Amino acid sequence: MKFFADTADTEEIRELADLGLLDGVTTNPSLVAKTGRDFFEVLKEICSIVDGPVSAEVTATDFDSMMTEGQKLADVADNIAIKVPLIKDGLKACKALTQGGTKVNVTLCFSAAQAILAAKAGATYISPFVGRLDDIGHEGMDLIGDIVEIYANYDSFNTEVLVASIRHPMHVVEAARMGADVCTVPPAVLKKLFDHPLTDKGLAAFLADWEKTGQAIVS
Repeated sequence: MKFFADTADTEEIRELADLGLLDGVTTNPSLVAKTGRDFFEVLKEICSIVDGPVSAEVTATDFDSMMTEGQKLADVADNIAIKVPLIKDGLKACKALTQGGTKVNVTLCFSAAQAILAAKAGATYISPFVGRLDDIGHEGMDLIGDIVEIYANYDSFNTEVLVASIRHPMHVVEAARMGADVCTVPPAVLKKLFDHPLTDKGLAAFLADWEKTGQAIVS
């Protein structure tokens, strides 16, 4: 499974990249706005930190404007992936951008039917939002299982399942068990994957026992 960081905070991205955990980054206008910085400046910096795809989202909702914005975003760096909403014009733009050699992340997916359409349009990634489905009383991870199963039935579907709106570590674990290709994770949640009380307890015991020996590996 690939890990993308769901943030526009370049310091967080740099820290995770230094740990060797990042395969890419997803952003959106809301995340970039939180930085208080220039939109294109932030994108350029993120693209310089990670080698993998950096999803940059269009703000337009009609085909022509999406294409104009998409081309401008794609010019930022070679590893930009254009993020478009799962609406009719978004899928039309997805097809056109993909045919032009640009990676496309189709976002705001909430049903298997929508995911089928995105794959037909040639999306590089489909982004189902599991946390937002959980919020309205649906089991978000059920959607991931459905999409993974459907995509596996067709060799012509090359779209990767990118699990989005992740709220806790078990979303990541469940997505991995289901065979999802990518999880885009907020840095705070990604860091929680390290945590286990028995790891902390075991390490403390090992260090205490070593201290009692009075020895040092490097003197």
